[in-house]
Amino acid sequence: MDEDILKQLSKDPDGLLTYEYIANHIGECDDSMDALVQNMINVDASGQFTVSAARYLNAINPEAYAQQISRLIAAAIEKDRERRYIGELLQSIWGDDYATRVDELNATDDNFRRIYKRLYPAAGL
Repeated sequence: MDEDILKQLSKDPDGLLTYEYIANHIGECDDSMDALVQNMINVDASGQFTVSAARYLNAINPEAYAQQISRLIAAAIEKDRERRYIGELLQSIWGDDYATRVDELNATDDNFRRIYKRLYPAAGL
C-alpha cells in the first residue's frame, strides 16, 4: 500500500474512510491489513467502524483475518463504553446459535466473554 494513502487515512475523523478503503480494496490490501486495522483502532473513537470492520472481515474470510478480527473486537470492547455497537458482534462473529453456547464460548473466547459480561452483567459468569 502506498504510504501516502496510509498518511491520508491517518487523518480519518472517525474510521469511515478506513473502513471504506478496506471494503473497496479487500484482497488487494492484505499485505497492509495490520496497518489498516491499527489505523482503524487509532481513529475510531466510538467503536462503530471498528465493529463494522470486524464483522466485514469475518464475513469475507474469518480464518485469513482471524488475528485482525480479534484485534478489532478487543478495541471495540474498549471503545464502545455505551454498548451501542458491540452487541452486533455476538451473532455476526459467533453465529446465530451463540446464545445456546454461552458457557462454551465464555470458557474458550476472551473477547466473547468480555462482550457478554458487559452486555449481560446480571447473568454472571
